[in-house]
Amino acid sequence: HHLYSPSRPPCPLPCCSSPPTIPELYFLIARFLEAGPCQKAAEVGVFLLPKRLDWTGQEHPGTYENLVKLYRHISPDHLLQVCSRICPLLEREVPASVPGLTSLLGAGRQNLLRTSKTGRLIDN
Repeated sequence: HHLYSPSRPPCPLPCCSSPPTIPELYFLIARFLEAGPCQKAAEVGVFLLPKRLDWTGQEHPGTYENLVKLYRHISPDHLLQVCSRICPLLEREVPASVPGLTSLLGAGRQNLLRTSKTGRLIDN
């Protein structure tokens, strides 16, 4: 049985402060793309995926096929399901300025990264 480590090449993005999620996100994006009209775009470079550890602790490049087998519970629409659940969860915690209007691309009080401080137009 092989384990996958969060090893990856250096990433210039600020979101890389949580390394394990970056390779997982690339995997979820590839799973999503393979089920639609962008199947060619789903071909992920090996260096983007989590590395595999063997029984001696040596790292080996991970493969997309191995990840699909290892994570059988992850369907091609898993990322879409995650995204569709984010808006209602956030709406309960920090209501948007226009209730019911959900978008992954919103700005200001419709932004998915809003907080209780940035989510208010006027502080009382």
